[in-house]
Amino acid sequence: MSLNISPSNSSQQVLNLTISKNHEFSSKLSFAIIAEFNISISLWTSKTFKPSSQNMKSIDEKTIFNLLVNFIQAILHYGSNKNSPFIRFPNFESISNFSNLFNISFFTLLFLVCIYEAPREIRSLCVSTLKDHLTCSQSTKASNSLMKLLGSNLHEQWMRSMNLAITNWIGEIEAHYNMFRTPCPLFSYAFSNFGLWKVQLYCPIMSMDVENAKGQYSASEKLQFSLKYHQLESVLQFNYEVLIKEKWVEIMVNIDNIR
Repeated sequence: MSLNISPSNSSQQVLNLTISKNHEFSSKLSFAIIAEFNISISLWTSKTFKPSSQNMKSIDEKTIFNLLVNFIQAILHYGSNKNSPFIRFPNFESISNFSNLFNISFFTLLFLVCIYEAPREIRSLCVSTLKDHLTCSQSTKASNSLMKLLGSNLHEQWMRSMNLAITNWIGEIEAHYNMFRTPCPLFSYAFSNFGLWKVQLYCPIMSMDVENAKGQYSASEKLQFSLKYHQLESVLQFNYEVLIKEKWVEIMVNIDNIR
C-alpha cells in the first residue's frame, strides 16, 4: 500500500509513504518513506508493528499510537544525543487533538529525512514546501501542544534536532548562494499559569540576522564555525497581576527571570 506525499507543485510523484508486510513475519507491518527517483530509494523505515487487525486498509489505534512514538524517537535520533529516549504519553483516548500531533510529528520527521537523506535533485523543493507547512499557524499550534505533552527534557532534544537540521540545510544553500536570507523563523513555546507567564525561545544561531557588527565580521574563522552549530535557547519569565477597575482592566507585569 502506497500513499503519495509529494509536494502539490511537483510534476512528479517523488515521495511515497508505503505500508508493507514484513517478509519474515507476515503478521507484522512496517512503514517507509520512499523516494521515486530513477530507482526507488528508501529514505526512512519504521520499526515493525503487529496490528490487531489483518486488514491492510484499516490500521488500529494502538499501531497508530506506536507509530507516533516511533516518529518522535526518529526525530530525536537526528540530534546530538543518539540514545533512544523513553517516551511516556497519556492514554490514547485522553489526547483530544491526537490527529494534529500525529501530523506534526510525521511532517517534522519528513522535513528532517528530506534534509539528510533525500537526493539533491528533489531535496530543495521538498524541504521548502515542508518548511512552509511547518511554520503555518495550524502547525505552530500543534507543535505547542506536542511540546507540552513531551515535557521539558524531550522538547529541548526535539528543538536541538530541528535546529541542527536547519543549520545544515542553511549551510548547504549558502555554499551555493552568497546572498541568502535565512528561511526559518524563531520557534517559541509559551504557557501561562495564575500569576506567571513563561516563554521559551529556540533558534539556530545561523538563522539569526546580524543587527550591528563592527568591521567585516572580525571574529576568527574558528569562532564563526563554532557559533554556526549553536542554537539560542532562552527562557523569559514574567510575574503578572490583573486588577479590574470600574472602567478598565489594569495589568501589571514584572520581569521575574531571563536566562
